[in-house]
Amino acid sequence: MPEKATAATEAASKFRDEFGRLVDEVSKVIVGYRDIIDSVLTCLLCDGHALLEGVPGVGKTLLVNTLARCLELEFSRIQFTPDLMPADVTGTTMILDDEKTGGRCQQFVRGPIFGNIILADEINRATPKTQSALLEAMQERHVTVSRVTHVLAEPFMVLATQNPLEMEGTYPLPEAQMDRFLFKIHFPFPSGREIAEILERTTTTQAPQASRIMGGEQVLAMRRVVREVPVASHVQEYAIRMVLATHPELPDAPEITRNYVRYGSSPRGAQALLLGGKVRALLDGRFALAREDIDAVCHLALRHRLVLNFEGEAANLTPDAVLDEIRHKIR
Repeated sequence: MPEKATAATEAASKFRDEFGRLVDEVSKVIVGYRDIIDSVLTCLLCDGHALLEGVPGVGKTLLVNTLARCLELEFSRIQFTPDLMPADVTGTTMILDDEKTGGRCQQFVRGPIFGNIILADEINRATPKTQSALLEAMQERHVTVSRVTHVLAEPFMVLATQNPLEMEGTYPLPEAQMDRFLFKIHFPFPSGREIAEILERTTTTQAPQASRIMGGEQVLAMRRVVREVPVASHVQEYAIRMVLATHPELPDAPEITRNYVRYGSSPRGAQALLLGGKVRALLDGRFALAREDIDAVCHLALRHRLVLNFEGEAANLTPDAVLDEIRHKIR
């Protein structure tokens, strides 16, 4: 037992050091947003995808670009527009000239989804048909075109930016698409002090640049450490009760859920709670999950999986406020 405890402590310490190096490198370019950087990196190390929401100009795309520079991985950007077609994302089979035979042959031409870090920029400006082109890739990690399956490389992560739905020219993401994202991360508007720092960094002749400090093998190794963190039965039960409490049709649902929620979280929400909580535990130097770790990632993991009804929207409630009340009721 002492040897196992020592090994677990060393694994947690090494994980925290590597995580800190990555955060420091990204922070050379990104002003503030420490919690957001932590959340994006947590999602990466949980083998998940992240949906980044905020008004234009707050640094969503810059954060993804900077993360890609810090990792020795293939980066691909897809600019979502209303006229973007599914084949523009996944790729398509084309008839090409065969130089050897002089005839013609069919060849699959890969789309931009074939990369490691995928930036789906302004994803809600594309139609639902094109948004759905990401579903198979995000869940099964492969793409099927003309009845042929093409496996994606690992590690693979989609970071999608989204403008608020009330802005002109946006389409709501289907529930199935939203559920594929491990976390939904809100970008607040920067403070005056942060804007001053942004201006200092971006309006001079020497803009800061991030360096490559980590490769794909290190990312995969850190993901394995996350999976190895044990979960006590009472902590897992807490995560399950939190997810069940978001369903208004269940008899034990809290009053706020029955009154203001239309749909609750899928089982993927419980997976996101446990995986995100494991990273939080490792960053705290612990090789064991606690209820406090579940609470720390509750909003990130469940806010996009909880759909308010008309009464909830009329009362100006937010999913975060409902989740806070749920946590209070089930403790």
